Amino acid sequence: MDEMRIKRICVFCGSSRGTREIYLEQAQTLGRTMAGYGMGLVYGGGGIGLMGEVARAVIEAKGEVIGVIPYALATKERALEPTFETQVELRIVRTMHERKAMMASLADAFIALPGGLGTFDELFEVLTWAQLGIHQKPIGILNLEGYFDPLLAMIDRAIEEGFVRPRYRQLIVVSSDIADLLVRLFNYQPLEGIVKWVDLSET
Repeated sequence: MDEMRIKRICVFCGSSRGTREIYLEQAQTLGRTMAGYGMGLVYGGGGIGLMGEVARAVIEAKGEVIGVIPYALATKERALEPTFETQVELRIVRTMHERKAMMASLADAFIALPGGLGTFDELFEVLTWAQLGIHQKPIGILNLEGYFDPLLAMIDRAIEEGFVRPRYRQLIVVSSDIADLLVRLFNYQPLEGIVKWVDLSET
């Protein structure tokens, strides 16, 4: 990974820690590994749950961290404040829609860790944008303890029932191993023939 095309990864994950210790451990490992490869973190800006653990791990490894958070959530999610020690760049936006759009624009790739409804929302938004040709950035799922198995099964069901084209399943890179997932994201080849349906700059 000497000449990284992926300079920053947007990580979607829970503002809670979950019930399994492995979620916490792997969030920290992902942050350290990203920083070790020289990849910066873009995330939701909070200091709690798995999102806080990923950010602190990147910070401790002297990596770049950009947090994007709506003003209304800055206190509730205990936004990590930028200081000389933390090296956090915190961007305050007005709405959740602005938050997701800015996170996507700042990142070269996406990784979803276990999380709740907000994580699912963020993941499916970037998947939908990829399907519509709005971006061609790789999208990864770190499938710890089979957490995302039911979600992936639902996508497969949608394909079987004719609501999702089979080729769009290739938009998702899934692994339970951090190193493997990062390598596969780095080597990801965008799907050919996807027509850009929507230009967000015109909306």
